[in-house]
Amino acid sequence: MFELSIKNDFAASHCLRGYKGKCERLHGHTWKVEVVLKGKALDKIGMVIDFMIIKRNLHEFLEELDHHHLNDHPYFKKVNPTTENIARYIYDAFSKKCRPLKIKKVTVWESDNASITYYP
Repeated sequence: MFELSIKNDFAASHCLRGYKGKCERLHGHTWKVEVVLKGKALDKIGMVIDFMIIKRNLHEFLEELDHHHLNDHPYFKKVNPTTENIARYIYDAFSKKCRPLKIKKVTVWESDNASITYYP
């Protein structure tokens, strides 16, 4: 089994519904995202997948979140846009763009000192 790790980031605003404190007000982060994928097979040149392909896919995926207010995103209209839920959303939605590889986990940092990792 091989594990492949890619990183990217996006900037967005959000307000936490039901939270009592500063984070209930409009604020933003530059979220850093790490996606760890796993695969068993190597292609004919000995790669799980070309890093350029999967990095481009993650960049394109995160574009839908970048410089948006997350509370307005269809998913987050129903789900509170916490860092935990952002990690789960990326895991679930980005999985469709990673086949035949499988996502092992997604880690999202809302700051240099605070991160959440989601895996099923």
